[in-house]
Amino acid sequence: MNWTAVAVAFGLLILLLFLRQRGRISAAEARERLKGGALVVDVRTEGEFAARHLPGAVNLPLDTIADTLPARVPDKDKTLLLHCQSGMRSGAAQSKLRAMGYTNAFNLGSYARAAQIVAGK
Repeated sequence: MNWTAVAVAFGLLILLLFLRQRGRISAAEARERLKGGALVVDVRTEGEFAARHLPGAVNLPLDTIADTLPARVPDKDKTLLLHCQSGMRSGAAQSKLRAMGYTNAFNLGSYARAAQIVAGK
């Protein structure tokens, strides 16, 4: 067995998990922001959204969010809680929106995590 390959694979796994966690808002802070009127934004495709979505969430797919969000949410200080299926697209959306001046765009992460937060669990 090549222990170097195993160590590299393990290191990559740890890095992937770290990157996935980085930039996500805590569940407690997200719940507080929901109480304050935050908007839940689902950045998955229209088909994914149609199959299932969180109550009250709006669908602004990642590939169109830069064009559609300004008309939908002109207030760049509005709190936006972004989620997708795994948390990767919502992380990309967060970066894109912050570059556009949306200072309160946060990554909820995966659909499952967002559902638990929205449900108050």
